[in-house]
Amino acid sequence: MHTNTTAGTAPQELVTPHGDTLAAIVRKAAWRIMPLIMICYLFAFFDRINISFAKFQLQGDLGLSDTAYGLGASLFVVGYVLFEVPSNMFLYKVGARRWIARIMISWGLATAAMVFVSSEWQFYALRFLIGAMEAGFAPGVLYYLTLWFPSSYRGRITSMLFLASAFAGLIGAPVSGMILGHMEGAFGIRGWHWLFMLGGLPCIGLGLVVLWQLKDKIEDAGWLTQREQQILAANVARPGSHERGHSLLSAIRTPGFLIQVGSYGLNFWAPHLIRTAGTQNPTIIGLLTAVPYICGAAAMIIVGRLSDARGERRRFVIGLLVLATIGFFAAGVFEKQTVLLIVALGVMGAGVVAAIPAFWALPPKLVTGAGAAAGIALINTLGQLGGIVSPVMVGRIKDLTGSTTPALYAIGGMTLLCALLLTFAMPASLREKE
Repeated sequence: MHTNTTAGTAPQELVTPHGDTLAAIVRKAAWRIMPLIMICYLFAFFDRINISFAKFQLQGDLGLSDTAYGLGASLFVVGYVLFEVPSNMFLYKVGARRWIARIMISWGLATAAMVFVSSEWQFYALRFLIGAMEAGFAPGVLYYLTLWFPSSYRGRITSMLFLASAFAGLIGAPVSGMILGHMEGAFGIRGWHWLFMLGGLPCIGLGLVVLWQLKDKIEDAGWLTQREQQILAANVARPGSHERGHSLLSAIRTPGFLIQVGSYGLNFWAPHLIRTAGTQNPTIIGLLTAVPYICGAAAMIIVGRLSDARGERRRFVIGLLVLATIGFFAAGVFEKQTVLLIVALGVMGAGVVAAIPAFWALPPKLVTGAGAAAGIALINTLGQLGGIVSPVMVGRIKDLTGSTTPALYAIGGMTLLCALLLTFAMPASLREKE
């Protein structure tokens, strides 16, 4: 933990004249900000994975091959990538509160509109539109958190944020299975239509809550005293928080692309792997799909606390990527054995799900200010390219070979390559402790 001070303020570890510690103020801010942010992020992540649960009914209704399904899944990411950096530049100009609210409302409407899809080309077009509407949400939220939380707390805060992605799988997987299994035909509506409606419409209401609840600056937070505002603002902006800032070129060398290949491989294909292994009941598939996200949530909490305590991020990311590699290879080996496959998915989830928030604690050490909004967005954009490659690659390999095993081995090789790059080829600043 830092001991740097800003002129006229107390060191962050010491008690202020009013009995306030920085830890208490950060805790207060986290309780005020993070629950809403986490709920929004939960729906954002569910918006990405719901296509994997709708896969079987959607393919049957639209007559899609696995390659076509993978292409549609990837077009979400294409729209996201094309509009992400411009979206975050607008966020910096108009304020995070307004822009995040706009993102949520527009993507909620686009997701709910999936009920009107009746052809392959409509599927492609709307998947692209959903990605374009959601573009900038994740890096925008990450940038927003850099305005509210000092760097020495950022590992825990980022883990809290990404914990919502684990809960999206943990809660969303069983709920999706139940929707598909029990709401099929309700009011004459297909189960996969219900899935997209119930995933999209709540986002509109959440966008309005964001507009009302969040504040753009610490100074606008009426729930903090003036003294608490001063302490928090001084520690967020203190020398040392951003002393290690380097060029944007250094920042984009971080291999987020390879991590996202693994992440999308899990998100888009886990239900398919479980079904292929012999489980046919949609509710059971949903429950089993939650296992990797449970393991990922546990790993996320542990790693977030340990990485903050040790001031070390890179080595934890490397270890998690090695764990993910083992999971992908094991899933290929045990593709037809349900129990061992679920164990492999648990290992995979612990590695890849927890690696993402650990990785995202790295870019803020490299870019700050207006550059942070664009820089974080650009790093995320490059990473999201993995979401284009992974679904198409897996779908094509499945169509050509009749098995996902070669694709699992390929993804495992990419996560291992990512670990090697972080070990030997990263900017020197990422090898330094905070």
